[in-house]
Formats: sequence, structure tokens, C-alpha cells
Amino acid sequence: MDFLFNPLVLLPLLFILYVFMSSFFVVKQQSMVILERFGRFSSIRGPGLHLKVPVVDKVAGRMSLKVRQLDVNVETKTKDNVFVKLKVGVQYVVGRDSVYDAFYKLDRPDEQLNSYIFDVVRAEVPKMILDDVFVRKDDIANAIKSELQDAMQAYGYNIVRALVTDIDPDATVKMAMNRINAAEREKLAAEYEGESERIRIVAKAKAEAESKRLQGQGIADQRREIAKGLEESVDILNSVGINSQEASALIVVTQHYDTLQSMGENVNSNLIMLPNAPTAGSDMLSQMTASFIASQQMGEEMKTSSEALKAAKAKEKIELQR
Repeated sequence: MDFLFNPLVLLPLLFILYVFMSSFFVVKQQSMVILERFGRFSSIRGPGLHLKVPVVDKVAGRMSLKVRQLDVNVETKTKDNVFVKLKVGVQYVVGRDSVYDAFYKLDRPDEQLNSYIFDVVRAEVPKMILDDVFVRKDDIANAIKSELQDAMQAYGYNIVRALVTDIDPDATVKMAMNRINAAEREKLAAEYEGESERIRIVAKAKAEAESKRLQGQGIADQRREIAKGLEESVDILNSVGINSQEASALIVVTQHYDTLQSMGENVNSNLIMLPNAPTAGSDMLSQMTASFIASQQMGEEMKTSSEALKAAKAKEKIELQR
């Protein structure tokens, strides 16, 4: 045991162990390792366990082959002078055959991508008004991808996809846009309400017109049937020796008392019938009889006067002819 702890023995053993351990290295999946010999590029190793010459060979760096994403916030101005912030996400990857170019030609790829994104966004967005920025965000993303692909391909980077993930105008502009949208919706709601009210008014007018027409038709039918009933009543009374005037007066008086009877049956009725004296029926009959007689006399007198006037005119005409 003392032999193992002897410095003259221990140091060479440690050196041999170090050389042995440094001769091997492991490369993870989806990664590539750049190996240099005395500071000069030697080889590129893929995933797995590898052997290198200690001290002579050195692992210069590791390059991931996974898809990476760079998020960039860009503030710019639109064609209608609205400041807007865009969040752009760019997904990129190093090709397996382009590891050498990606490692040796470009030192800080994120900064390079960031510069190109700013340049493209600030060249494309000022050509559009704010509404077009929202509508044509895919065009902006395609322009970014095309520009970056052309620029970064020479450095071994492939652009998988570019996305405009957020568009954020100034706060005052968003408030104005919300007010405009609210006003448009209120206007549309008012138009719908006005149209609905117009339809209700038209429908109500049509219903009232139809109701009035049917009501008028009902009244006409009612009066027609009443007239028929009165005519039949007069004919029946005439058949028993009562003349038309007396029959009409009798019918009116009968209806008068029928009306009084129906009013008496309804205790809650507020109807007042004038005249309403006990002698109203007989007075009405007398007045109707007198009026019938007077009208008959007036008719006969008018008939006599008309015949006399016709005779006078005929006589005057004969005299003129002579």
C-alpha cells in the first residue's frame, strides 16, 4: 500500500488515467461536435462514443441540430402613421451538412437574424395601413422568411418558418378602434330595431284593417238581417189588417221595450236611454204616427204641385206654338 502512495508512482498513474479518460468523448443525439487538431479543423463527429488523441485533438464546439426559435419585438409605423408593435417568431435549424459553415462562418446567429427581421419588418409594414397589417400578416411573415432564407443559407442555417404572433397598436389607437367597432354595431342594431318596428307597425296596420273590414262586414250583415226581419214583421202585420205605418210604429215601440228589458237584466249597466219616462213608448208611437201622416201629406202635396207645374208648362208650350 505504501508503494501506491509513493509520489513517484502515483503521479505517472494519474497522468496515464487522465490521458486515457481524455481520449474518449460522447456526442448526444441531434448534436454534432467539431474536432480541431492543434487549432485547425480536423473533423465533425456525430452522435455516439468517439476517440481522440489527447492533447493533440480538442473539442472546439458543439452544434445542435434541433429546431430553435428566436422571438423578436419590432416597433414600427404604418402607412397611416400609427405606431404598432409586432412580435415575430423565426424558427431555424442547422443542416447536418452545413455544420462547418454554421460554426466557422457566423459567430452570433441570433444577432444576425434579429437585424434581418428588423430590416424586413420596417420595410414592409410602412407600406400598409393598420387594417392591412392585421389582414396581411402572413404576407409579412413570408417576406421575413424569404429574406432570411436567402441571407442565412450561406451560413449554414435553414429558416423553417416565420410567424407574426402578435400585433399590438398604440393604446389610444386600440381605444379608438374599439369605439368605432362599438359605434358600427350600435348603428347596425338600430337599423335592425327600426326594421323590426316597421314590420310590427305594418303588421298591426294590416291586422287593424282586416279587423275593421270584418267588423264592417259583420255590421252590414247584421243590418241586412234586421231589415229582413223588419220586412217580414211588416208583412205579417199587414196580413192581419194593420197598415205599414202602424206596423212600423208597433215594431219600434216593441224594440224600445225590449231594449229596456235587456238593460234591466244587466245590473252593472251604465247605459242611459233617452227619453226614459214611463210615457216614452206612447209618446214615441204618437210622434211616429204623426210624422208618417205628415210625410204622407207632404208627399201628396208635392205630387200635386209637380203635376200642376207640369200642366202649366205644357199649356204655356202650346200657347207659344200657336
